[in-house]
Amino acid sequence: MTMQGHSNFGRFADATLSSHDQVARALGGEILSGVYPPGSKLPSEAEMLSRFGVSRTVLREAFKTLTAKGLIVSKTRVGTTVLDSAHWNFFDADILAWKVTQGFDIAFIRDLAAIRVAIEPAAARSAAEQASAKDIAEMRRCVERMAAATSNASEFAEADLAFHKAVGQASGNVLMRSLAAVIETALLASFRMSSPVRETEVHDESVAAHSRIVDAIEAGKGDEAAEAMQFVIGHGVARIERAGASSKRRPSR
Repeated sequence: MTMQGHSNFGRFADATLSSHDQVARALGGEILSGVYPPGSKLPSEAEMLSRFGVSRTVLREAFKTLTAKGLIVSKTRVGTTVLDSAHWNFFDADILAWKVTQGFDIAFIRDLAAIRVAIEPAAARSAAEQASAKDIAEMRRCVERMAAATSNASEFAEADLAFHKAVGQASGNVLMRSLAAVIETALLASFRMSSPVRETEVHDESVAAHSRIVDAIEAGKGDEAAEAMQFVIGHGVARIERAGASSKRRPSR
């Protein structure tokens, strides 16, 4: 399934990348997909230069990027080795974006949801303690945008992402705000596989659930805000699992 329109989600949108970013994305994607499995050696520098048609400086910058993300390690007279996945930084926005391009599996979506459940309800609880009138107004605007997006999955997704970012902002916790890349990836997975705008009842339920989060935050009811946030995350995963089950039952043509 694809989203109606084209989502402009940060790192996932088409954009002009520098040469070393393009090389890093290509190699990073191949490492994540298993073309170069953990413990294997990347091709020699000469082979890489020939393949990508870039300078040594560009290639080395790309390797620095992959090293910083925990994907590879380079040693003199040994070469460049792919590290075990335990070293990979899946909180990194680029790695998540590269993962997106390969498609999603339900196990990865559940992992994303588990991280969100561990963090976002706490953000909502914290927002209930200190959200400003400006924060509340922004959340309300996001919910209104979600309500208005009855036929365009991309518009709904953008409003949903803005909503969760607004809650993180209102929490006052910089680390919670830094979770944006994980939320972005999770929402993109959700809307690519099953958007609420495809079913009126599901759309209305999603809008109402987000509205309940704002109501609880505005009322200063932290526990209710946390519970409402947890429901929203679980609702999204359940929707994906239903869509997956439905596609499996659908006869092939």
